[in-house]
Amino acid sequence: MKNVAIIGGGIAGPVTALALRKAGIDATIYEAYPTSAEGVGGSLVLAPNGMAALEIVGVAGAVRAAAQPSTRSVMTLGSRTRLELPSLSQVGPLHAVRRADLYRALHDEAVKQGVNVEYGRRLTGVEGTTAVFADGSRARFDVLVGADGIHSTVRRLIDPDAPGPKWTGMLGVEGVSSYDVPEDPETIVFAFGRRGYYLYWRNAAGGSTWGVNLPYHRPLSLTQAREVPHEEWMRILLETYGEDVPGGDLLRHTPMTSMQVTGALYIMPSVPHWYRDRMVLVGDAVHAPSNSSGQGASLSIESAVELARCLRDIEDVPRAFATYERLRRTRVEKVAARTSKINSTKAPGPVVQKLIPLLMPLMLKTFMNPDKTVGPEQRYRIDWDTPVGAAAHLA
Repeated sequence: MKNVAIIGGGIAGPVTALALRKAGIDATIYEAYPTSAEGVGGSLVLAPNGMAALEIVGVAGAVRAAAQPSTRSVMTLGSRTRLELPSLSQVGPLHAVRRADLYRALHDEAVKQGVNVEYGRRLTGVEGTTAVFADGSRARFDVLVGADGIHSTVRRLIDPDAPGPKWTGMLGVEGVSSYDVPEDPETIVFAFGRRGYYLYWRNAAGGSTWGVNLPYHRPLSLTQAREVPHEEWMRILLETYGEDVPGGDLLRHTPMTSMQVTGALYIMPSVPHWYRDRMVLVGDAVHAPSNSSGQGASLSIESAVELARCLRDIEDVPRAFATYERLRRTRVEKVAARTSKINSTKAPGPVVQKLIPLLMPLMLKTFMNPDKTVGPEQRYRIDWDTPVGAAAHLA
């Protein structure tokens, strides 16, 4: 295996390249955009299992240095109901990190290790084992990895009838406020306001970071969302969250320049075909659970590492792909199923708004035994040094 082409240079792409390099396989990343994504994107949370997978590719230390750890989670309903969510023991904290900082850590390590990244190479098709790009260039491959996100081109090439992403009815917006919420910096608060859901945490350096899942009447791409003036987004946000505590204070102390609209929030339904011939999917291109899961980025990182491990140990490429899918499908679909119903409470209609006080205790029951719910997710560790054996093929 001499030519692995990775389509997409976001998160899953560089992790795949680094894991392949660790496995002794060289890869080239082909990124559609003309430049790197420095400074682009909002914040995300990496779970302990995601951080453990980053350890394998040598990036966890740099990510920890840029992230803020969180050891405690609280759920609130209005200003009167506050419930602390039980936490797992001995797994380590969550890490809140700006997507741009995670991206920079991955790309710095990729460059350090000599991974080739080519920009402005938007994939349009394949001819046999040759990738064809919009600029007319071509690249031969032994394996082509689709790490090209939720609107994946590779997914359609593998299966023209593959399902597309499903819009959640919400847009992502976040910002940094000068308002200091009365919380410990290691506490993340998940708040159900009068008209929508939001979360926030106090920054160790001062101020607070907030993010909202804004109910909206139509999906917007990142470009479309950024064409709307910040003043208009702030008006909509204050109309939705302005009466909430501390939501209103967070917004009123947020400089326009710190606010980011990240566009429509999507989830991926189950994808029937993860691979075909010499093409395979990884990350959001094949599994993107609700952001309520707190596992989207972590699962993408895990899958990238597991794909590299399978290609390292199984010479027959289709069999390596089949093993990779068997190792991953059940796990990622269990996470998706756990959080699939939460979005109905994050974008509540009039009836759901009235039911939330009743739904909240029921939701908490699913968290009351975290060892049974999020335990299997966060305690999961990839055993990189153990070869993918015959048992895995039959699992």
